[in-house]
Amino acid sequence: MNMPRVIVYSTPSCPWCNATKRYLRERGIRFYDVDVSKDKKAAEEMVRKSGQMGVPVIDINGHIIIGFDRAKIDKLLGLK
Repeated sequence: MNMPRVIVYSTPSCPWCNATKRYLRERGIRFYDVDVSKDKKAAEEMVRKSGQMGVPVIDINGHIIIGFDRAKIDKLLGLK
């Protein structure tokens, strides 16, 4: 099974972003962490994908999750 492509759009000061990344790490999911506070292009890409300014925005194989939604993350990653 291929590893899913996971991107977490986040900022360092966002508690939900940190919770999301901790959750993925604990489950051994590799992900790209994109700091939208430092990368204007990435912030624009995040807004284009999600329609949202808020973080975290999680992109799992092209499926967008807004916020730390454990149930949706588990479903898209096939976790129990």
